[in-house]
Amino acid sequence: MAQGTNDAARPGADTVMDSDEFEALVDQAMASLPPEIDEGLDNVAIIIQDWPSRQQMEDNDIRHRSELLGLYEGVPLTDRVGYGMVAPDKITIFQRPIEALRLGRAETIEEIRKTVLHEIAHHLGISDDHLHDLGYG
Repeated sequence: MAQGTNDAARPGADTVMDSDEFEALVDQAMASLPPEIDEGLDNVAIIIQDWPSRQQMEDNDIRHRSELLGLYEGVPLTDRVGYGMVAPDKITIFQRPIEALRLGRAETIEEIRKTVLHEIAHHLGISDDHLHDLGYG
């Protein structure tokens, strides 16, 4: 789960994109994955959503919808035993909370990439603590 800050006073220009442009940047982040990671993805869908749902916020103890940038929902590869015939895991990237960070364009593109990588890491079984140690917390 990638979380942002709720700091409305962040410096930088507001970056608001249409959904097609945002989706293209998520696709770009996916295309930048090293082949060994891309090939390791299994039964996972990448979804773009404006905001987290009430249920997603409740399930993850999120108080403000702008705090959740991305979310992995599923069974990490490291925990799959007897796994089959199930709906895909889901990685959701939330567009409006990323835009609400009020970063410049280059920083927004990097935040999208970082959020995508963070959620893919959860799919691969990497914890938030380990991600934080790696600089992706």
